[in-house]
Amino acid sequence: MAELVLDSVSQSYATRQIIADLSFTLPEGAIGCLLGPSGCGKTTALRCISGFEPIQSGEIRIGGEVVSRPGWMLPAEKRRVGMVFQDYALFPHLTVSDNVGFGLRGQSAAEKKARIVELLELVGLAGHAGQYPHQLSGGQQQRVALARALAPRPRLILMDEPFSNLDVELRERLSLEVRDILKREATTALIVTHDQHEAFSLADWVGVMHEGRIQQWDTPYNLYHEPVNRFVADFVGQGALLAGEVINDHLVEIELGVLNGRIPVECGADRCHECVRGCQVDVLLRPDDIVHDDDSLLLAEIENKAFRGAEFLYTLKLPSGQRALSLVPSHHNHAIGEKIGIKLAADHVVAFRRE
Repeated sequence: MAELVLDSVSQSYATRQIIADLSFTLPEGAIGCLLGPSGCGKTTALRCISGFEPIQSGEIRIGGEVVSRPGWMLPAEKRRVGMVFQDYALFPHLTVSDNVGFGLRGQSAAEKKARIVELLELVGLAGHAGQYPHQLSGGQQQRVALARALAPRPRLILMDEPFSNLDVELRERLSLEVRDILKREATTALIVTHDQHEAFSLADWVGVMHEGRIQQWDTPYNLYHEPVNRFVADFVGQGALLAGEVINDHLVEIELGVLNGRIPVECGADRCHECVRGCQVDVLLRPDDIVHDDDSLLLAEIENKAFRGAEFLYTLKLPSGQRALSLVPSHHNHAIGEKIGIKLAADHVVAFRRE
């Protein structure tokens, strides 16, 4: 395992810049994720880290060793980086055991066998050593691919959309299993995905990418509750922006009341020391910031509802005509068009300068 550092890395294809000034640090033993829509540059970043692509500026370091800089790159096979591909890339003519042991070099037969047994036990496939990939489910094939990548004890594991071929239920379960496996091996890992649920369940650190740049490198909790700009706020989680007016550097008034935050109001790119009383902002409210309260005098009309088992996600029309979202326990089953009492339950302020 090793620390991964990208320092102002850029890469272009012909005249099109794919990644620009990409910088982040993934601590030793941590799991990181590059999250973003298709075409944002996240897979290109992974290829640069793995040694499949050169970089045009900046520097990539693994465990303190420079592996890429402009005009030079350490060959991929010398980086001690394991790869798990989207399509698993297992060898169909080899058994599970032989697939896992394929990358083991310079070890005795006994050492190689012991490592294979150890890894198959780790990924929960001890009873499948003699089977072939086509005899396994998609989730089992993914775990074989992970075991093969872990076998040589790499400094870093890279995973490119590792669960995209699986159904939603299996994807969620397997992502938790993979996190547990990586943590037990104390392996530094970087995953690329467009699925925020996958990113949040797997990663300690997440970088939200847009047009080749990292918009915010942070913990999943902070990305959801303290997004630094509108793109991150829109891409991560659900929410609504309500018109607000700044009172002071910790207070902002919206239709639902006054928010007294533990952090300053965010006005565009600058913190609120540049905001003054009366500054017009848009305040981000997540569905869990608005709660159903039968005793509240503030009423909102239900415009839409989505049943989620334990909860309903209600789209609410406020008295001013603005719209907000609210998660409500599913035993509160209200009809579209009905008005319900609501109250504000947000405990911090996230706001952007009015566009």
